[in-house]
Amino acid sequence: MPSNMISTKFLEKAVLPLDVIAPHVKTEAARTSVLRNPNMEKLQKGYLFPEISMKHEAHMKKYPDAKVISLGIGDTTEPIPRVITSAMAEYALALSTPEGYQGYGPEQGQMNLRKVIAEKVYPSMGIKESEVFISDGAQCDIARLQTLFGPNVSIAVQDPTFPGYVDNGVIVGQTGAADESGKYAGIAYMRCAPENHFFPDLSRVPRTDVIFFCSPNNPTGHAASHAQLRDLVDFASRNGSIIVFDTAYAWYLSESESADGSSSSSKPRSIYEVPGAREVAIEISSFSKFAGFTGVRLGWAVVPSELRYADGSPVARDFDRVVCTCFNGASSVAQAGGVACLSTEEGRDAVRRVVGVYKENARVLVETFASLGKEVYGGQDSPYVWVRFPGRRSWDVFAEILEKTHVITVPGSGFGPGGEGFVRVSAFNSRERVLEAAARLRKFLA
Repeated sequence: MPSNMISTKFLEKAVLPLDVIAPHVKTEAARTSVLRNPNMEKLQKGYLFPEISMKHEAHMKKYPDAKVISLGIGDTTEPIPRVITSAMAEYALALSTPEGYQGYGPEQGQMNLRKVIAEKVYPSMGIKESEVFISDGAQCDIARLQTLFGPNVSIAVQDPTFPGYVDNGVIVGQTGAADESGKYAGIAYMRCAPENHFFPDLSRVPRTDVIFFCSPNNPTGHAASHAQLRDLVDFASRNGSIIVFDTAYAWYLSESESADGSSSSSKPRSIYEVPGAREVAIEISSFSKFAGFTGVRLGWAVVPSELRYADGSPVARDFDRVVCTCFNGASSVAQAGGVACLSTEEGRDAVRRVVGVYKENARVLVETFASLGKEVYGGQDSPYVWVRFPGRRSWDVFAEILEKTHVITVPGSGFGPGGEGFVRVSAFNSRERVLEAAARLRKFLA
């Protein structure tokens, strides 16, 4: 046997130090000399939705035969309409031909999709296709915008609000540490509660560089009125702030019929419906919740040419650089589906029908909690129902509902200190399972 080999038989009978058998293997956990980003240490626990998934898994281990119904994470369940998937399939098949193959596309997105978004989503608002940037979803755009703004800006958020705004700000370095209530130093929390009709008292909000605002709001379901958004735009203009306006749920706004018989929303679907917004606002949106693209991944951001930094340079130019540096463009197959969603009346009607399913589910959930005497909000302009449990901790309510009904909700405190005492209930599930969940909740809460 060669001197540099050790027989298996010998190893079975002898116990040798690891450094003799494999001198290149360290006996302790290997470490590099790279310092950890100190901002990661500031983050509280895990990100909300993976944490809920872990609790779901633990519940299934405890009750392996339980038929758990998820009304928690806002993942869509209705099939994507065939008019949309057919367009994606046709595009994908064309990639297998010399004539139809395409490689890299523009980082900013295919011009036909940018154009159809400008025309169909922002009619008469002056939005140009060059101001539309296609992405892989609104949450990804939040991270890219935080990269754009950098660590030296101050931010304001609704409280409660989608946790991605806060967590990305923490990672970038825009905040200090969190206090016992969960509030981070350096963030202005704009209280949105039943007592102020879920719109902040702007006279009590300090000046910040960036204001994150979501309407219809996740998690409360509140949609801001024209007057409220006009106040917000005026507030940003006076303070020289930039609004990042999230319209991921704009398709859920209820429509009202006007005197001429046409339908329109009584609340703005876009911040650009408000005069002056082009000078102070970026808008982000997503195909996830109205077209079922949660797995397909497609969204967009609008950065108007009028939006400028303090030195007069255009924000759009820097965002274009961030997109080209940090992103290689949304999937061309997904973009073909996006065009199919918006370019024809058939596509728009198809996604409206899907949204209608979730809106009806939300109505069922609102009626369920209301019939039990609960204080319930949302559900009319949003797929989310916001239910108050006075004097209770949100995670305790979440745990008790899961334990006794096998229904998953989301604890309100996961959306910020202002969410304590509430749970968010999602309408994203099949009608059958929503009705079954409603029956279980009635039995439990009664």
